Amino acid sequence: MLANPSTIALASPILQNPSVLPSLYFYQEEKRERLLTVVKAFEDTSVVNDGPQSLPPPISIKIPVGDRHILVETGHLGRQASGSVTVTDGETIIYTSVCLDDVPSEPSDFYPLSVNYQERFSAAGRTSGGFFKREGRLKDHEVLICRLIDRPLRPTMLKGFYHETQILSWVLSYDGLHSPDSLAVTAAGIALALSEVPNTEVIAGVRVGLVDNTFIVNPTTKEMEESELDLLLAGTDSAIFMIEGYCNFLPEEKLLEAVQIGQDAVRAICNEVNALVKKCGKPKMLDAIKLPPPELYKHIEEIAGDELVKVLQIRSKVPRRKALQSLEENVLSILTEKGYVSKEENFGIPETVADLLEVEEEDEEVVVDGEVDEGDVHIKPNGRRSSPLLFSEVDVKLVFKEVTSKFLRRRIVEGGKRSDGRTPEGIRPIVSSCGLLPRAHGSALFTRGETQSLAVVTLGDRQMAQRVDNLVDEDEFKRFYLQYSFPPSSVGEVGRIGAPSRREIGHGMLAERALEPILPSENDFPYTVRVESTITESNGSSSMASVCGGCLALQDAGVPVKCMIAGVAMGMVLNTEEFGGDGTPLILSDITGSEDASGDMDFKVAGNEDGVTAFQMDIKVGGITLPVMRTALLQARDGRKHILAEMLKCSPSPSKRLSKYAPLIHVMKVNPEKVNIIIGSGGKKVKSIIEETGVDAIDTQDDGTVKITGKDLSSIEKSKSIISQLTMVPGVGDIYKNCEIKSVAPYGVFVEIAPGREGLCHISELSSNWLPKAEDAFKVGDRVDVKLIEVNEKGQLRLSRKALLPEATSEKSSVEQQARDLTEGNTEQSKDKSSASKFVNPIKVDSVEDAPLSKKKVYKRLTSSARDGPQKNRSRTVSSITSKDENSLVNGEAKIG
Repeated sequence: MLANPSTIALASPILQNPSVLPSLYFYQEEKRERLLTVVKAFEDTSVVNDGPQSLPPPISIKIPVGDRHILVETGHLGRQASGSVTVTDGETIIYTSVCLDDVPSEPSDFYPLSVNYQERFSAAGRTSGGFFKREGRLKDHEVLICRLIDRPLRPTMLKGFYHETQILSWVLSYDGLHSPDSLAVTAAGIALALSEVPNTEVIAGVRVGLVDNTFIVNPTTKEMEESELDLLLAGTDSAIFMIEGYCNFLPEEKLLEAVQIGQDAVRAICNEVNALVKKCGKPKMLDAIKLPPPELYKHIEEIAGDELVKVLQIRSKVPRRKALQSLEENVLSILTEKGYVSKEENFGIPETVADLLEVEEEDEEVVVDGEVDEGDVHIKPNGRRSSPLLFSEVDVKLVFKEVTSKFLRRRIVEGGKRSDGRTPEGIRPIVSSCGLLPRAHGSALFTRGETQSLAVVTLGDRQMAQRVDNLVDEDEFKRFYLQYSFPPSSVGEVGRIGAPSRREIGHGMLAERALEPILPSENDFPYTVRVESTITESNGSSSMASVCGGCLALQDAGVPVKCMIAGVAMGMVLNTEEFGGDGTPLILSDITGSEDASGDMDFKVAGNEDGVTAFQMDIKVGGITLPVMRTALLQARDGRKHILAEMLKCSPSPSKRLSKYAPLIHVMKVNPEKVNIIIGSGGKKVKSIIEETGVDAIDTQDDGTVKITGKDLSSIEKSKSIISQLTMVPGVGDIYKNCEIKSVAPYGVFVEIAPGREGLCHISELSSNWLPKAEDAFKVGDRVDVKLIEVNEKGQLRLSRKALLPEATSEKSSVEQQARDLTEGNTEQSKDKSSASKFVNPIKVDSVEDAPLSKKKVYKRLTSSARDGPQKNRSRTVSSITSKDENSLVNGEAKIG
């Protein structure tokens, strides 16, 4: 962008002649130099080039990852951003940019980093299904990827840098084969490394799968369908910073192998990116880092050191928190009395460029609120000048928190005791109970120390499934999902209540993926399962409490889970040598909130004694190595064993039976070609069945599966009977009772044996006696019992009433006698019999049905499986559900193991 010559002309004399602005003298020298650098940059770019301009060629590198290469390009998109790259894998392309605010925000203990990742529907040749036809708020899986990008990058940011930083990432092209999530992590790490943001090291991410006992780096979506492991790892060339993975009870050693392979792939990517950064990376803004004065640490330790030791021994969270707040206020008041801290509100707020120039143009436009058109000047409010005093109130609070963390770590390492008196391996007391909510399908309250989760399970049919919108043009429905809620009351605070936060979405997904492997298949349990975990009290490890509470609630709802699982959160003090230790990292089991905030690691592991189902690790320092991770995994396994033993003491214990308020689901199988008959034109038939029988829903699938959901067995039985009649496949020898005569012809009558299914009963098969006309003995609306005696190649049904009459028995005996005579060589009688058999011929009629279909399978999930095929003397009426089946369906026990 070309500089405005008038702006340069105005700015240059002001800066070159200090006498013009005598009020600038008290400002910091480094900020004056920074402004001079900015103006010089404007002057360097003020030359106008009237000739044709073209985009410079992008700088690109190819990096081997797994069995293919990824392409990294920079310099052709987003050139005004501080850093921007595109990363390509196959035909999947990620574009990521990094920008930072010119003015630093107020100092805090939380780095002002925001991440936004979005999958554009156009990347897959689609448009949004909404009314506005554009992307809206982030979907849950996009929020999860935002977290995957944020978590490994945040520990690499240098303390004291308060310029708000924003990372934007878009999927521009998606081939359906190469997943964009791990690619987005790598793209963000590269863009950040190329930008001016001061960070320590380059971050890259990969996915590791396990197919046929072989580890695959960045597997395709097809390979992931067969994978036993879904591990996403991010780190540097020397350490691991973030891990998130899900598996089906893999042992710890197998996980460590996967981490090692992932770390090797990350190291190779980082080495290539380092070369790219040296070639075209921007200088880091190290001069913008502002740390609290070192003297402040000494002052606070002298004032509050002895009192901190006592406060950190308070075991309960709320009293300890209030004591720390009181101590912090005391430290602030003492430093203020000594003249170290200013009471003025405008202390320590950084000044803007407008402060330095202090020049107002007559035509200057100040936009108070609203949008600013491109090219307009947006003047921010005047910054507040710094005070000549030594410390700011914000610095005091930041340093007090660091000193508190230091004393807590020292207490754990030196004394071997934590704030609540536990050893590093200790687990807090556990109390659990089930069946608290009488109308819920399943409920459990799990309490571990001061962390408490109320888990509630709701069972439903397919209509309750969660629809997932994705880039691939396929409808995806989740039959199991867990929703995590963390109200501010759980920590005794007042806060916002509304849409779930990113943290809530992330914790819910972790607990959901941990519980998913223990659920039965849809064939064995056709319900949609929803778990709600509401954190009613929190002091660390609330997501793992959701895993434990969710497992108990599933059993209380009668879900036949494969086994029980538990979760535990692990912490760490990495540098023990600082506090008199031997330098070996100290691993903490079942960490509390303060240990999470003050520690160096948050490592959540869920599973049972045999293996792991889900794990998530975040590092807050310079990463960890595999030996440290191995120690943490083995200690986590011991913790899970203890928690599982305590969960078995649950009182009241899980009912392991379906609640009487839960819906009943009957699953039956029909010929796929008959599904449309059940639905009817515009869904009229299925709606009429629901209305007639009183069931809640009837769900049909293309493969012929029909699920009937109802509140009672009688309504399900009625619906099942109607559907069976609609989709029946007639078999020779079947008997149909009380069937209605639909029409009468001179040669016979047409009888409806099932809704919409008719067959001809020839006049010769109506009676044992001779009838001149069918209408002489029968009329429309009469009901008769008939037997199917023939299905011709066109699917036409030939029925017989005579075969069911008492006289038919004597005729049958006569035929058998003739057969015996034929065996004895009576050829004359044989010819007569043959001649008689030619007397009855099938008559071509207009009322025909489809050809006979393959035999039908009828399943009833949860209780038993039955197979009903074409058999002789099969009754038309579907057999009713026995009382034994009813007990199994309503009160069936959930099998564990």
